[in-house]
Amino acid sequence: MKNLAWILGCGTSLLASCDTISGGNGNLSGGFIGELPEGVLAIVAPYQDLDAVRIDPLDGCYVYRYAGPVETTFLPLRAVDGRPICTQQAASVDEQEVAS
Repeated sequence: MKNLAWILGCGTSLLASCDTISGGNGNLSGGFIGELPEGVLAIVAPYQDLDAVRIDPLDGCYVYRYAGPVETTFLPLRAVDGRPICTQQAASVDEQEVAS
């Protein structure tokens, strides 16, 4: 009887661990920018995937989807010189916070 309880308990845990986990709004394919501005395309480094780019609402910087060998995550979109590419709006919000 104990063995059956262990098998059922472990089996349920294993099946639950197979479920996909989605973060944020649960929609990983939505919210991407269809066409990047020309200014961004002119300075972006060549090794990044430009098919899945969005603006991070926390800091206003562009991020791209990186599909690594273990997980898929969003990384900052970087210029050729290595700096992250951010929108002007985020910079003005930071200036307003400093001024107040």
